[in-house]
Amino acid sequence: MHEVNDERAPPLQHGPRERILQLGEPRLSDAECLALILRTGRRGEGAEQVGQRLLRRFGGMPGLAAASVREIAATAGVGPVRAAALSAAFGLARRLTEAALRPGTAVRRGGDVARIVRDSARGTRRESFFAVLLDVRHRVLSLQVVSTGSVDGAPVHPREVYSPAIRDGAVAVVVAHNHPSGDPSPSAEDRVVTDRLRQVGVVVGIHLLDHLVVGAQRYYSFAEEAFFPMT
Repeated sequence: MHEVNDERAPPLQHGPRERILQLGEPRLSDAECLALILRTGRRGEGAEQVGQRLLRRFGGMPGLAAASVREIAATAGVGPVRAAALSAAFGLARRLTEAALRPGTAVRRGGDVARIVRDSARGTRRESFFAVLLDVRHRVLSLQVVSTGSVDGAPVHPREVYSPAIRDGAVAVVVAHNHPSGDPSPSAEDRVVTDRLRQVGVVVGIHLLDHLVVGAQRYYSFAEEAFFPMT
């Protein structure tokens, strides 16, 4: 006679760690991904619940990615160690995005640059002005953040664009900046800046290929809108 074993198998665990191992990262929610970085919660609240609270406080993942380490650390149940881990994770994601314009990559169209700028500046509350320096075959030499301003604008002087271009031996340049409002419609100042950069480019012998204004979903290309020819 066989002995009956009443011990039941432990229930399957369905936490974020098990789900990512079984199903992969795309099947996890934002809060579950945050829980894996936070690792633990606090008394009465698990890591996933802390992640949900962070998303509510900062208005979703874009707002959280744009928040400072101090702002995140000030959230109950987070603290400086977990805030640093979150900030580093978002920083790695931005670096991975920027790597798509690594040196030697050919720029074929404005959208190539717009996508990188959108991902790099996603969720930020300030305008940043970027310059992509190109060689004679329109291959990337470097990606520069030449100016960071306020919610209303990022003042840029031609020397901030062309000084690194001259130093790196660039033949052409594409500039771009984000609009935190999400609307890529160019302002009157954007048009003035574009014309000034184009004129200086002619003087120094570095061709301005395009100026992109990047919004949340769309971008505006001065070259594509026939403000000046892109060659």
